[in-house]
Amino acid sequence: MAISSTMELPFGAKAPDIALPNIDGKITSLADFGDAPTLLVMFICNHCPYVLHLREHLVQLVKEYQSKGVAVVGINSNDVKRYPDDAPDKMAEAAKRCGFTFPYLFDESQEVAKAYRAACTPDFFLFDKDRKLIYRGQYDDSRPKGDIPVTGKDLRAALDAALADGPLPQDQKPSVGCGIKWKPGNEPDFA
Repeated sequence: MAISSTMELPFGAKAPDIALPNIDGKITSLADFGDAPTLLVMFICNHCPYVLHLREHLVQLVKEYQSKGVAVVGINSNDVKRYPDDAPDKMAEAAKRCGFTFPYLFDESQEVAKAYRAACTPDFFLFDKDRKLIYRGQYDDSRPKGDIPVTGKDLRAALDAALADGPLPQDQKPSVGCGIKWKPGNEPDFA
């Protein structure tokens, strides 16, 4: 069942810290993204049809904006006991197969997803150079099995505005996707 992102992390909120293992086993934190002018945090996973729908396009968009200095990180917070396709070894396989050029982190405790108030995959959060939230919302209006093409227009508009120090889009629509697969008993108040 599709759900929408919470849109609850307020504009201007400082990016919650990250200290999670990448698929190579190394711990990645916000400090690893240094002075990048913007930071895109994406909650994604391997099996969600909403992520699969835009993944190829997203990989290309990420490469384009990384060449402009944008730092990008993907985080998988799903319960791998119930959803083994999202286990770290499968994450590494997907990253290699799809050509990910960004760290792909595993949030086993699900505490990072809770801190960001991430509810679905995909869920996008864009932070400025001071790591304050400037965008949270959808990739674009396309959906699996829909007739709207994948363009990334919403996220692209936010990235372009951030890089130009221009006004951010005011019409920020919630992302839609599969709900994060919370461990039994670990569901947050917003799930």
